[in-house]
Amino acid sequence: MIDRLITPLKDSSFFLFGARAVGKSTILRERFASQAYLSVNLLNDDEYYSLSQRPDSIVERVRKAPPKSLIIIDEVQRVPNLLNVVHLLIEENDLIFILSGSSSRKLKRGNANLLAGRALLYELYPLTYLELKEDFDLQSALDWGTLPSLTKLTSRELKIEYLHSYVDTYLKEEIVAEQLIRQLPPFRRFLDVAAQMNTKILNYSSIGRDVGVTPDTIKEYFAILEETYIGVILPAYSRSIRKQQTQAPKFYFFDCGVPRAILRTNESALNESTSLYGDTFEQHVILEFIRLNSYFKKRAKFSYLRTKDGAEIDLIVELPNKDPILVEIKSARTIYPEDLGSFKTLAADMKHSGAYCLSRDSFEKEIGPITSMSWDKGILKILGVSSTI
Repeated sequence: MIDRLITPLKDSSFFLFGARAVGKSTILRERFASQAYLSVNLLNDDEYYSLSQRPDSIVERVRKAPPKSLIIIDEVQRVPNLLNVVHLLIEENDLIFILSGSSSRKLKRGNANLLAGRALLYELYPLTYLELKEDFDLQSALDWGTLPSLTKLTSRELKIEYLHSYVDTYLKEEIVAEQLIRQLPPFRRFLDVAAQMNTKILNYSSIGRDVGVTPDTIKEYFAILEETYIGVILPAYSRSIRKQQTQAPKFYFFDCGVPRAILRTNESALNESTSLYGDTFEQHVILEFIRLNSYFKKRAKFSYLRTKDGAEIDLIVELPNKDPILVEIKSARTIYPEDLGSFKTLAADMKHSGAYCLSRDSFEKEIGPITSMSWDKGILKILGVSSTI
């Protein structure tokens, strides 16, 4: 069994959000099932139809529950109106609810009752290298990603089939079943283009022409991926929030294996001499930052910077009450001073900022204003997470 880093409080109601198959149900089963007075899974058709018709029927099922009893509801976004009843039960009966879901979109866009601060919010992701420990393998993480069920599969064929099934049954079909979009064909075309745009700066107009829909529709499609925890939007850096919102963001799928499965390019291992390897390594490092930032509650903000002449900073990390930290991500096994020419210039220009190069080079060194470190140790140092975990 893999020990997950997420540590939800046990004496308070909370939401647990995350994409399908990241292990939400497993955590609820392993950590809370023995304490639960009632457990409801809305993926179960009988439960779904019963509570969608009469959300208040859950009151009858918990009427005799003593105070502080634990009620688990899985995939709560399927019946948003249920949250109005949950709110009353928390206030009037002093019950603790654990509410999991793979989409916050239906709840937010449907003006669902998010319990007015009476429930904490946690997010669960695919496995991190800290959770996999000695079982972590970088090449495997880049080739296949780290969805929990996939890491248990031993053959290449099973991993390919698992990822293809994940893409076909969830990304394409269930998003429609959840009524997040009205037409499946353009969304399917969009997913292919989105996979090609993984790690890239987004041009909504260009993507719209490729897919055959408007730029606003493309922007909405990316919002769907973000709000179903399938993707991450990385904004452009600016000290002005207004400017940040007007500059094009970058996009990253939530797991390294998914975009290759969408494009059906995961039949062979990534070659470290290719640009795709470098892009996927960048995706992996940024996803690890996001996951560990969430689990260790560091409250960092992330962005990227691209100058008018095309120079780029892969990641800017802004921790509360600290100067920004500039991060260059390189997949090379050895980092030389000449590899960091433009990054050194940018680091020197941005006063009061720390600068790191994270790579596969395990030898730590100082190159001008830049600290070069292995990616795994560098993430922990930048976020201020203990290396003894």
